[in-house]
Amino acid sequence: MTSPENPNRPSVWTSIDGLAYGGDYNPEQWPEDIRLEDIELMKEAGVNLLSVGIFSWGLLEPTEGNYDFGWLDDVMDNLDGAGIKVALATATASPPAWLARKYPEILPVTAEGVRLERGSRRHYTPSSSVYRRYATAMTRVIAERYKDHPALALWHVDNELGCHVGEFHGEEDAAAFRTWLERRYGSIEALNEAWGTAFWSQHYASFAEIIPPGAAPTTLNPGQQLDFARFNSWAFIDYYRELLAVIREVTPNVPATTNFMVSSATKALDYFDWSKDMDVIANDHYLVAADPERDIELAFSADLTRGVAGGEPWILMEHSTSAVNWQPHNQPKMPGEMLRNSLTHVARGADAVMFFQWRQSTAGSEKFHSAMVPHGGRDTQVWRNVVDLGDALSRLEPVKGSRVESSVAIVFDYEAWWASELDSHPSNSLKYLDTMRAFHRSLYLRGITADFVHPSSDISGYDLILVCTLYAVTDAAAASITAAAAAGATVLISYFSGIVDEMDHVRLGGYPGAFRELLGLRSEEFHPLFPGTSVTLSDGTVFEPGTLGSVWSEHVHTAGDSTEVLATFTDYPLGDVPALTRRSVGTGSAWYLATLPDSNGIDALTARLVDEAGVTAVTEASTGVELVRRRATDGRSFLFAINHSPADVTVKADGGELLSGARFTGVVPAGAVAVIAED
Repeated sequence: MTSPENPNRPSVWTSIDGLAYGGDYNPEQWPEDIRLEDIELMKEAGVNLLSVGIFSWGLLEPTEGNYDFGWLDDVMDNLDGAGIKVALATATASPPAWLARKYPEILPVTAEGVRLERGSRRHYTPSSSVYRRYATAMTRVIAERYKDHPALALWHVDNELGCHVGEFHGEEDAAAFRTWLERRYGSIEALNEAWGTAFWSQHYASFAEIIPPGAAPTTLNPGQQLDFARFNSWAFIDYYRELLAVIREVTPNVPATTNFMVSSATKALDYFDWSKDMDVIANDHYLVAADPERDIELAFSADLTRGVAGGEPWILMEHSTSAVNWQPHNQPKMPGEMLRNSLTHVARGADAVMFFQWRQSTAGSEKFHSAMVPHGGRDTQVWRNVVDLGDALSRLEPVKGSRVESSVAIVFDYEAWWASELDSHPSNSLKYLDTMRAFHRSLYLRGITADFVHPSSDISGYDLILVCTLYAVTDAAAASITAAAAAGATVLISYFSGIVDEMDHVRLGGYPGAFRELLGLRSEEFHPLFPGTSVTLSDGTVFEPGTLGSVWSEHVHTAGDSTEVLATFTDYPLGDVPALTRRSVGTGSAWYLATLPDSNGIDALTARLVDEAGVTAVTEASTGVELVRRRATDGRSFLFAINHSPADVTVKADGGELLSGARFTGVVPAGAVAVIAED
């Protein structure tokens, strides 16, 4: 089982026919007769992949050293008999009560010094040597027992690492943080320089003096905070690697992953860094029911997941069939929404659709979280939707392995996210994703797909590159962005970009430091805006009259005639100061945006940028339809047209419609999806 993309990496895709379909299966919650019924229902729904055993440690090892695998043996055998593959978990997502009672030092400690007790889940710190010892032992027992089982297709290592608790302040965490810092810097002098400890008498004479950033009289050292964020992300992936080493030793040819939580709301972990240790990227994604544009957020998160996956097919490991249980008001999904959600993920690169969970629980915190088999059983709309989705995915087998096409890149960096939202900045209202999401939304509405790329990756093949609030940037990444513009790309850089280096040291000489020469301008002072206030932008060649900017403004000076001023601020004290500029660079261009325009302004600017870059929509279509194209290595292309509107829409495309098996008529009914194998 090797990956066609990387022959040295085990692949899950070779063991599964077509697209994968299923969810988290928790048979330990149910008696034998229900488990047998589950097998028949799984066949009816077309399930071919299940995650098993995620929270089962307390049953597999009810007391220390005493194991009970009988029930799991039966489950694995029954699933294999039904032709269903298993993503088998290491069962380490929550330690059993006996372990936490015997070793309370494994429990997380907050910045305020509060120890988080058992009785919930994820009650351990990844830096605990005791917990790692027991977790690796449990992983080895499971791996040895099932290493040759024919149902085993994938290892599911732990679960949602970083969920609920993303940073740790116990004694062992502090010691691990100091060790990490010593490896990173080599000397205490280098750390003092990086953290700027000459300020506020924060100088350290040895690494032993350092503690994690916690409760303090006022704001903390930003370099320390940034490194602590890096450390916490590293601590989890280092823990993952320790379990992975056992898996590799016992089952070298079985792929492994853990489920990420890539979304617009999750920033604790650097998933681009983590991706190098995954055989396949897996992601959990949940909608916010109160968001009227949740389909656009879903597309954003799916595109970002594809970026983390380097464009390779990925697994949607969890989402919901309908309502969740953890929001203030847990609304069910609208008619057709579950199908649209699922196929949006597929359109944007997923080759697997899975849910939490298979059967809705009768007890526990998530008993009102929807599932594939709801409390009402088969005679429910949710179950009918589940069966319909299974049928739809079976018809999309030709799509498997194809890639999403895009000529637009959005530069994304978790470290820049962490750094840009530290305290003591010009504005607490500035959020890393605001401008990025605004441009992604505008592209989405135009039927243009964007890739998310890390600043260190190769961006040379893109026609349009959006660099939004890239507050912290390395010299190498800034040079790569500059080179892309010179080589012909249209590059837009937004406010609060290029301000500091990777250690949060300000680049001197005027903002936006790293991009000052590329843009042909400098900014002498920031003018952040109060919440609810705005600035008016001049009627120029881009924006319509009355366009407003929010969040940010600044005092920009152009440097020479090569920088065009396309719009200015009109309000005191920045009247006639540039708000939008453009400079020709080599065969490309570099644009600077000094505020966050309103939605009409973003749309007008997007139109100008895509026109200059020669970027066009996937195809022509009515408004309200989401368009994405996937293309196979043999040249076959598949157009996904997802109609989120309450009216029929027209789409210009020729070919066979895979879901219906008929010729595409050019119309996608209200709330429906069409997948066209294009002629």
